[in-house]
Amino acid sequence: MSPRPKALVLGGRSGLLGQALVRVLRESGWDALPTGRDDVNVLDSGSLASFIERAEPAVIFNTVAWTQVDLAEEREEDATRLNRQLPTCLARMVRGTSMHLVHFSTDFVFSGRKGTPYTPDDTPDPASVYGATKLAGEQAVLQQCPDNACVVRTSWLFGPGRRNFVKVILDICHDKGEARVVHDQIGSPTYTLDLAAGSVKLAELRATGIFHVANAGQASWCELASEAVNLAGLPCKVHAIPSRDYPQKAQRPPFSVLDTARFTQMTGITPRPWPQALRDYIYKECLPAMHDA
Repeated sequence: MSPRPKALVLGGRSGLLGQALVRVLRESGWDALPTGRDDVNVLDSGSLASFIERAEPAVIFNTVAWTQVDLAEEREEDATRLNRQLPTCLARMVRGTSMHLVHFSTDFVFSGRKGTPYTPDDTPDPASVYGATKLAGEQAVLQQCPDNACVVRTSWLFGPGRRNFVKVILDICHDKGEARVVHDQIGSPTYTLDLAAGSVKLAELRATGIFHVANAGQASWCELASEAVNLAGLPCKVHAIPSRDYPQKAQRPPFSVLDTARFTQMTGITPRPWPQALRDYIYKECLPAMHDA
């Protein structure tokens, strides 16, 4: 009996996507090794290299990132360490080995001025420090180890294990009975378990290059919130507001829907519509937790 393939999931202990990856990997027959801050200091290249050498993974999934979008405008150096320097370091470690690296990036690498879904070949044009540092990280990965790494761009994540936009909206509605949500930002809502399943498939195929992985369809934040509230059966009024009424330090792309055709061509997987995925999340994860509270 051959041993199960081993996957190292950086950020797998507490991260929203990392936890989903660990769950999907184990369900798919992988030996998944999640890491957190207490396991290894990912910003210490020596410690990280020794940890990876001991783990001997076939695949490394890097879900670690600086994701505090607005705070990145003030702390660019900190964001750069996690979003550019860490993936650069990982790519150098993977280069010339049998390991494969799957690195996650974001729709924020685009300005959002295009108006039609972004393909992996569209020219990035980030409008925020967060987007710029994430772009630098994905470019470093593909420059350092183009033959054994892929970049997965995704967006608007929701799923079990950690607070996310959908959970926050449900909590607000449960407590206050109403919520004010931006209606003029359009994107691709993505269920972490679907994203994880697609990413594992890319790893199994040892795919290289850039792939967009998100659930099908598009929505505004307000539409996503309204659908979540409806599915949860909460008596809540969702008020649509323009972005100018909810000022934030970092500029968000007004339209960042991702075209997943290349992913489908590579894997044979057609992402399901986001409302179907949201229904799974609400019914299987959120409602049982609300009833138990």
